[in-house]
Amino acid sequence: MNTEMTAQYITLDGSSAFVETWGSTGRPVFCIHTAGQSGVQYREAAAGLARLGYRVIVPDLPGHGRSEPHRDGPVTDLGDYAAWCVRLIEALELVQPVIVGCSIGGKISLDIAARLGSRIHSVIAMAANADRGHANVAGLRRELEDISAPSRADRTYYGTRAVVGSAVSEERRELIARMHCREDPQVSISDLLAWGSHDIFERLSTIDAPARLVAGSDDLWIDAASVQRAAAQIPGAHYTYLDGIGHYPMEEMADFAEHVDRWVQEAGLAADIPQSPQVAGTLNGSR
Repeated sequence: MNTEMTAQYITLDGSSAFVETWGSTGRPVFCIHTAGQSGVQYREAAAGLARLGYRVIVPDLPGHGRSEPHRDGPVTDLGDYAAWCVRLIEALELVQPVIVGCSIGGKISLDIAARLGSRIHSVIAMAANADRGHANVAGLRRELEDISAPSRADRTYYGTRAVVGSAVSEERRELIARMHCREDPQVSISDLLAWGSHDIFERLSTIDAPARLVAGSDDLWIDAASVQRAAAQIPGAHYTYLDGIGHYPMEEMADFAEHVDRWVQEAGLAADIPQSPQVAGTLNGSR
């Protein structure tokens, strides 16, 4: 089994898109990163999934990582990212991919699922609700502690540390925060504007692929109850609550690939069962 990573640039919408592929065979898993970041967030998870037999595709969204900026400048509509991802999935000729995303990537994943329907195998949306959301008081109070930070890089560093879960070691927390400081402030702010205006809550009921929405107990940026409400709108969706995990499960969890593998297998079983609107909690610490 080939589990090595290959990389390529693909011209999409007149700009070069950077795409990593881990593994050469198996069901495709299409992974979408968080605001301002890049596919490097999945470097360990993708390698783990490749070892489990998946072919993992990890793009950098326009203007992120090693992808060129969108021709119209920073994107402020997550629907534009979703449409871009659909075009990339089609260009790569991915058949029945699993769509995985976190934060803005989670919202984009749900948007893709609503667009592609049965053309995808399943969707796993982490740290994402489906509407414009509400202010997280705990998160805002934590931000006040860092409001006098002298640079955007410091704000990113301390803000990231604040939302990594309590189950994560200090060494890992520090690595995640330092890696996140690579973001482009203009792009990341545009991403957050897009997050705040994106609302597909009314379209969730049209998703007919197996779906799992995931929230972490220590995520100060997302109200877990809003994630559960979103899951309740999708026929047959599962809701998973992770104790001690924050906003970045794929970076925080050493066994993230094994969790995804289990969720994908359960989605395959669910696809053979008539779906009805319900929410089921799974795994230790789930509700």
